[in-house]
Amino acid sequence: MVRRKAGRWILDSPWVWAVAAAQFALLVATSTRYGYHRDEFYFIVSGWHPAFGYPDQPPLVPLLCAAMHSLGGGSLAALRMPSALASVATTLLAALIAREVGGEGRAQVIAAACTAVSAFALAVGHFVTTTTFDLLSTTLLGWLAIRAVRRRSARPLLLAGIAVGVGFEAKPQVGLVAAVMAVAVAVVGPRWPLTQRWWTAAAACAACALAAPYLVWQQLHGWPQLTVAHNIAGSAENGRIGFIPFQLVMVSPLLVPVWVRGLRAPFRRPGWEDLRFVPLTYGAIAIVYLLTDGKAYYLASLYPIVLGLGAIPTAERTLRSRRSARLLAVAIALSGCISAVIALPLLPVRDLQGSVVMALDPDQGETVGWPEFLGTVAQAWRHLPRAERAHTAIFTGNYGEAGAIGVLGRAEGLPRAYSGHNGFSEWGMPPRDATHALVVGFTGPRDAGPSFRRCRTVAVVHNGAGLDNQEQGMPVMLCTVTAPWPVIWDRLTHFD
Repeated sequence: MVRRKAGRWILDSPWVWAVAAAQFALLVATSTRYGYHRDEFYFIVSGWHPAFGYPDQPPLVPLLCAAMHSLGGGSLAALRMPSALASVATTLLAALIAREVGGEGRAQVIAAACTAVSAFALAVGHFVTTTTFDLLSTTLLGWLAIRAVRRRSARPLLLAGIAVGVGFEAKPQVGLVAAVMAVAVAVVGPRWPLTQRWWTAAAACAACALAAPYLVWQQLHGWPQLTVAHNIAGSAENGRIGFIPFQLVMVSPLLVPVWVRGLRAPFRRPGWEDLRFVPLTYGAIAIVYLLTDGKAYYLASLYPIVLGLGAIPTAERTLRSRRSARLLAVAIALSGCISAVIALPLLPVRDLQGSVVMALDPDQGETVGWPEFLGTVAQAWRHLPRAERAHTAIFTGNYGEAGAIGVLGRAEGLPRAYSGHNGFSEWGMPPRDATHALVVGFTGPRDAGPSFRRCRTVAVVHNGAGLDNQEQGMPVMLCTVTAPWPVIWDRLTHFD
């Protein structure tokens, strides 16, 4: 066992590193099964259009994806490597949180293992999503806040401000967590950090300065992020009705007692009174998301923190009872197996349809069928007479389809695709002489109207696996544009 030294960031058990290494190996080994997710296409194309912001996201993840796509030569494993590393870093931070509140090696291993086998950690570590980096930045914020409180040191506050500012440029939710956490500290204490005016001001200034470019971009563009948030509210996990039940499976149903202990411990353990701001932050954030009809997975970023706290009473319980230790080991092992099947592309593609995997993690289905989609669109494009192609644009209903054509379409001989969805609405519309459009992403002629008319189906998308995902059975239609593109563009633009 490594001896603990004041002020050092040392983990007390090599098994923590073994857990992290196993998690990383699993994520890398499965990173190229199935294919791209629609969001990954969108991130890459967004990164090709550098900006301080986009209608639905800050710039950090798109710029990172564009860089990894370029450096990796289009390799899916290279694209997803930062996500795997971020997920593993979150696992290590959960162990550091356990250490910070007095947990020895056993508690640190429990915190790391429970985080590593969590369904949310494997899901966001497998492919690129803004939630991956929100998970990391929020856990880092939690660790630094707990470190500042437990060591009665103001220095971690500045690092926390930097973590919030950088994390905000990946996903703004960390800013909300930081604000609620500050209020929680003011309400239940310890209040001494609020008296450290220079350190507190420096932390706030660092966070605001790093977040400012995106906030300014949003303000100049009329706050489209708020429109996106309003339009997607309640669109997943059955809205408010499913919010609380979904929390029971976010980590694992078998590991709920661990994070529940993390929420209860600051109110029950002597000497932990200064940590009551953690469960209060969790409860307040949950209420905010419930009231605003936020997606249930928005709470995911707080679970590594409460797992880190819950690991201490859980470790003590396993020391008192061998039966408890065995049950915990079985719960972690079973959770890892179940989470891996749900969150990672382990099932054969043909077995996905109607499976529990698709019911709990429909994002799996959105990584299937893109080569077939590209092939169908390319074949429809090539069948158009050359003269007709000169006056035809490819228009898609969503950013995934436009992104897929943008990233992979060149190899199929396709031109760029246009869309009015989110960021694509900012990157230009088809030329005025494009009087026709090869339209994808609409269910039929009626759905394509009133912007398009005289639509005829020239192909139908099939993913080859019979999987009912968003593009399966979608017609590829050749349509006439009803008016010049500048006239209909506002009608085609949507933020969701």
